Amino acid sequence: MLRGLYTATAGMLTQQKRTEMLSNNMANSNTPGYKADQSSIRAFPEMLLKRMDNSPVPATVGTLNTGVYLQELNSQNIQGGLRETGLKSDVALIEQNVPLNQETNVKGALLFAVENQAGEERYTRNGHFTLDENGTLLSDGNQVLSTTGQPISFQSSNYQITADGDIFADGEFVAQIDVRFEDDVRNLVKEGNGLFRTVDEQALPTALNNGEITYSLKQNYLENSTVDVGRTYTDMMTAYRSFEANQKVLQAYDKSMDKAVNEIGRLR
Repeated sequence: MLRGLYTATAGMLTQQKRTEMLSNNMANSNTPGYKADQSSIRAFPEMLLKRMDNSPVPATVGTLNTGVYLQELNSQNIQGGLRETGLKSDVALIEQNVPLNQETNVKGALLFAVENQAGEERYTRNGHFTLDENGTLLSDGNQVLSTTGQPISFQSSNYQITADGDIFADGEFVAQIDVRFEDDVRNLVKEGNGLFRTVDEQALPTALNNGEITYSLKQNYLENSTVDVGRTYTDMMTAYRSFEANQKVLQAYDKSMDKAVNEIGRLR
């Protein structure tokens, strides 16, 4: 009976974590460049039960499944759709050719390089840039970095951003927006607010002049998130129902144990 309690509890914990992931996806459905998370649920290894007695050949009782667990979360690393905004500071990163990782056979990731308020280098797909009062180009409050590793700053409101990421203000070259490349997406960790960091804390190499990579930037456009709102809502309802089913199993075991302890086992 105790094994059944553990199995039902494992199912509840798994669905709770899955619901949290889906809720985060739903909350970021309108975040530019957001990559939806997907979960991988696996069953714990089955155990083979045998009856041990004086018999020279133990009798096989059967197998026992010990429940499930949420093995990992993976970002849906695909190109999001484009949305025209008409804002000069909005820039969409469009992937054209990105090589696959030889070990995982999964496509690498292209990201804008930014510097947070602590001076740490981070990465994002959010191209909803703004200019502060000092003329510094920002992505959600983080300074957008150029190919020289410095924040991009200019004073003119008359500027253009080319497909290569070159910024021209009043016809004069200012800087080039840097785009970084991560070959193995498993090395990227979500920090919140659309930011990524690397597991090994090493800076990502630039994608510029990499012969295997081609991309372009499109001014006045934003990349949509990859969240499918309809499917996410359906998956949330499924996760809730699964949690509820495991909860009822847990309650049934609890009632059985209560009866066994307080009624069957009562001394008269």
